[in-house]
Amino acid sequence: MRAAFIGSIVLASAASPLQAQTTIDAKTAQAIVAGCAAHASGRQQSHSIVVVDLGGHPVAALRMDRTGSGTFDFAEQKAVAVAAWGFATSGMEEGAKEVPGFARAPHVVTVPGGVPVWSADGKVRLGGVGVSGEAPLDDAACAEAGIVAAGLRSSRIR
Repeated sequence: MRAAFIGSIVLASAASPLQAQTTIDAKTAQAIVAGCAAHASGRQQSHSIVVVDLGGHPVAALRMDRTGSGTFDFAEQKAVAVAAWGFATSGMEEGAKEVPGFARAPHVVTVPGGVPVWSADGKVRLGGVGVSGEAPLDDAACAEAGIVAAGLRSSRIR
């Protein structure tokens, strides 16, 4: 009887391929990193890339060749900011101008390169990706490319 009960728990907790994704798993995070790295390589750029879950915990990361170690820390800060706030770091600069004190709030980064990760259907926020190492707009483009390569979205669909 106990074995049957344990077996049913395992079966009930296994994710169905038809279920909507609710978090970033390692395979998805690695696909984002690979897509961003391919985008960067095609442009002869070098980035640090960090993918985090909604709690801001790293799931996958890469510091490409010729990228300084400080860029990795900055990429992680961008990813954590996006996970905390739910919108791209490119929008945080404007938010800091419009909302008194926002720039000093925890996990605010006012430089592009942090992008939220949404499910393929655009209904569930999964985490964030932070990229650093090149010009901020190039960092953001790399993050977008990684998200698209993984078959996900960077914005919500209502």
